[in-house]
Amino acid sequence: MAEKTWGGEPFWGLGYEWDPDWVLTDRQRELRDTLIELCEREMRANAKVSDDELKFPRRNLELLGEHGFLALTVPTEYGGLGEDHVAYAMTCETIARYGCASTAMCYVMHIGAVNTLMLRPTEALIDKYIRPLNSGKIGTLSYSDPETGSHFWYPISSGAERRNGGYNVRKKASWTTSGGFADFYVVQTTSPDFTGYDDLSVFVIDGEHVKAQPSSWDALGLRGNQSGPIEVAGVDIPGEQIVGPEGDGAASNDESVDPWFLIGSSSVWNGLAMGAIDIAKRQTTRKRHVDVGLRVADYPTIQDYIGEAVMDTNAARLFVYSVAQAMDNATQHNTVQPPPGEFARANFLHWAWQIKFNAAKNTAHVVDKMLHASGGSGYKRDMELERYLRDAKAGWVMGPTNEVLRQFVGKAVLLGFESLDYWNQHYNRRAVENELKKLDAEGKRKLAEELLAEVEKASAPAAS
Repeated sequence: MAEKTWGGEPFWGLGYEWDPDWVLTDRQRELRDTLIELCEREMRANAKVSDDELKFPRRNLELLGEHGFLALTVPTEYGGLGEDHVAYAMTCETIARYGCASTAMCYVMHIGAVNTLMLRPTEALIDKYIRPLNSGKIGTLSYSDPETGSHFWYPISSGAERRNGGYNVRKKASWTTSGGFADFYVVQTTSPDFTGYDDLSVFVIDGEHVKAQPSSWDALGLRGNQSGPIEVAGVDIPGEQIVGPEGDGAASNDESVDPWFLIGSSSVWNGLAMGAIDIAKRQTTRKRHVDVGLRVADYPTIQDYIGEAVMDTNAARLFVYSVAQAMDNATQHNTVQPPPGEFARANFLHWAWQIKFNAAKNTAHVVDKMLHASGGSGYKRDMELERYLRDAKAGWVMGPTNEVLRQFVGKAVLLGFESLDYWNQHYNRRAVENELKKLDAEGKRKLAEELLAEVEKASAPAAS
């Protein structure tokens, strides 16, 4: 097995014997080596600057572009590396572990935007947004909504109208990574002929038409990713900038946005956990208690901390890689995209929910334990562990939050997938009947009159 190196010396953290290399191809291991070298040479140092100065990690993203990673999953005929879901998981994990978590999260959103375009590619979209990627063109997703929080699939503050052969698009988002810095934004809105919240459409908006306030971003962790509010204030765009057919947004979300985001973000959390373990190993094997002649690493309690952290994190990593492999198998390693009305990745979405929950929960626990193992030195900023700890805390609350995901899974297990009702189309009959039991005859009569009045209003012909 090859030795893991850092700046020409043996790596000070965990070696390759603790990485699940059997899931990677030879080429993917070479790509990982390139990423580690980039992290050592520049990206890790840039992470401190981003954290200290709230600085968008553009230079790190440009480095990734120079080596082809901004087009990692793009077919080679369009200038990409032609890689798959496993390679993507490895890339996100590696950037977060050895380099910069803010860069890794910007990268997740960038690849999410790229793959949303590649799910429904057209010659116009490819020429304008895909072929220029290696020159440093950065995209992002904007799917959140200020009215619905982490229920990002429900874009109330949005809309689109047909106009002059194109579209007029309005969009408000509460959280958009790379907001104000991305070159293009893939946004989800309600459709022109909106009929209900499964009737959504996807558009790509050029950065010049997006209003953002990046100076307002100041967070506990991921301080470089500039995840603030943005607004598209009724912008006219060409018809070629719709992504897929009108009304395709819900299917696009389930087949592309969610699967790629959940694979990528889960890998970021796993990378942060492994990075914290690397730092704790370096500290505990070097720090010596002179009075008893023992290193910190010689204490059984510290060995227990590290051992449990490695086992739990590798379980989370292999869970992610397994789901990535399932998506690779369903898409012939990301070479076949299902047409509208058919699904491949979406069939594993309930597994993707589980990997995100597991990875976010694990990293929050691991970074705390690595701080305990490192003692007071780990509390100091110059050891970097505290940055990993702060970055990792974003995992639990990043949408879909862990509260949302565990309810999704529990509800689907107990009541069936149809009970999830993403698009708010089905009423809970049991709950309604239970509430009606609380009304007396007069209360029921009054409610019936109100409901009948609503029916009459909804049924009345629209005024000409």
